[in-house]
Amino acid sequence: MQQRQYDLQQLVNRLGIEIRIAHYPSYCSKYNPIERRFFPHLGRACAGMLFDSLDTVVTLMRKASTSKGLKTTVNVIRRNYLTGRNATDDIKQNLDIVFDDLLPKWNYRAIPQDATLIL
Repeated sequence: MQQRQYDLQQLVNRLGIEIRIAHYPSYCSKYNPIERRFFPHLGRACAGMLFDSLDTVVTLMRKASTSKGLKTTVNVIRRNYLTGRNATDDIKQNLDIVFDDLLPKWNYRAIPQDATLIL
């Protein structure tokens, strides 16, 4: 987890803005309002279709929309990510991550380390 937080810290430092991370804990997706409202439309758009290629899936997902005008944006990331990276003690100590009081494992903020970058 610290390696992802390190990558997040690098992004925050580069952008110069604070980023807040808030996850729904495992098995709580039923409380996610976006998931509950939008996934049925994805299911309807893909109903009865065979996912024979990535292009087929992307095309079907792009067709999904709601009657209120919500539309999907589909991007395929064709990049291989490194696995097995370990965060060193130095990396862990230099993170400027502030964990929330409520569900700190799932909710935290990354703060830019150079205050002069903040817009």
